[in-house]
Amino acid sequence: MHQQLIAHARFVSMARYQARLYQLSYYPGAVPSASAADQVVGELYQLLQPELLLPQLDQYEECGEGFAKPQEYRRELQQVTLENGTSVSAWVYIYNRDTSALQQIQNGDFLNV
Repeated sequence: MHQQLIAHARFVSMARYQARLYQLSYYPGAVPSASAADQVVGELYQLLQPELLLPQLDQYEECGEGFAKPQEYRRELQQVTLENGTSVSAWVYIYNRDTSALQQIQNGDFLNV
């Protein structure tokens, strides 16, 4: 998917999303949180061809029609905060299953655990 982002998207900024981050396996999952202290760090991309890339991203995340329910993720428009403090709407893949047995990544940054 990284190659598809390079070809069909533009990096905008690092961003934060008000959520808790969990270790699922070799990858993470974010769940929205009511607490402003819970922040997930990620990258924000502008999709140059969303009609082309969103279905590919959904396929990669096994999200949407054609996948058994409950799906692991759901894609939703959420508010994220850019490094400069600006808040924007962005598509976020939200973990869609029970988190009670999962380990939370306390710093919210999967790449710097």
